[in-house]
Amino acid sequence: MKAVVWTKYGSPDGLQLQEVEKPTPKDNEVLIKIHAATASRADTEFRRLKLPFLFAIPIRIYLGFFKPTRIKILGTEFAGEVTAAGKDVTQYQTGDQVYGYTGLGMGTYAEYICLAEKPSALLGVMSKRPTNITYEESAAVPFGGLEALHSLGRANIQRGQQVLIVGAGGSIGTYSVQLAKHYGAEVTGVDSGGKLDLLRSIGADHVIDYTREDYTKNGKKYDVIMDTIGGSPFAGSVRSLNENGTYLNVNPTMLHRLQMGLAGRSRKKLLLWEGGYSTKNLLRLKELIEAGTLKPVIDRRYPLEQIAEAHRYVETDQKKGNVVVRMEIGD
Repeated sequence: MKAVVWTKYGSPDGLQLQEVEKPTPKDNEVLIKIHAATASRADTEFRRLKLPFLFAIPIRIYLGFFKPTRIKILGTEFAGEVTAAGKDVTQYQTGDQVYGYTGLGMGTYAEYICLAEKPSALLGVMSKRPTNITYEESAAVPFGGLEALHSLGRANIQRGQQVLIVGAGGSIGTYSVQLAKHYGAEVTGVDSGGKLDLLRSIGADHVIDYTREDYTKNGKKYDVIMDTIGGSPFAGSVRSLNENGTYLNVNPTMLHRLQMGLAGRSRKKLLLWEGGYSTKNLLRLKELIEAGTLKPVIDRRYPLEQIAEAHRYVETDQKKGNVVVRMEIGD
């Protein structure tokens, strides 16, 4: 089968299209023919090992200190079709259309992948995919959708509340805007100027170009401030919260973690990222998409052989929503 092999840390040039052995499912696994995957910001950071120092060192030891040896195929989101199932699998059968997130297991930059029927938390989650969207749209759901659903659920948004989302034009952000509107909030989206029309089109009531305006200095107050990219000023954000407001950081830097840890107790709730990858949440996303509440946002599509170009585009930080990777359909 065709797969993009991760040959070195650093440049996208280390992603090489090669012929590799097609996997065989174990008794508790299904073999999935992948129709679409994504190129995400997380994928590019992992490829470069652009991670916090205390996290990068153990990851490099695990993967291979000088080059990746344990995991050779990147990619975490997918949508595809079950083509074989192990003898112990009960929830899936040949022909089922599925989607999911593979987490630290990665491996979706390939025509086929084997996944356990019930993956562990670290190795992601999968379920049957939404029936009213395409494979490409389905592949663009799991990571951003799961992060947004779980995080905003923790914030317990009430109808009429003021919600501000930093990085609203990205993968997590575009789902967060739609979900916050679904919960009845008045939503302000913060991102670069080129993404503001998109934010309006998916329901944002107000938009802020962060290159022109600092939301922490405009005098407005919010019930929930959600940072999806780790780019918000901590102290200014907390000051911009209403009493009993919530600051939610989905992608915290080490500095954010330290600041939140030192902030101590107050009437304002400070929440850090903690996952939310479960079959229950993935099925809930399926329901919301089939009901027309959520719609995946896709910026660009690249064939598998152009994965390096896809990564380069993601690294410009200009992508709107998601970048999809198309597989060649066929054995």
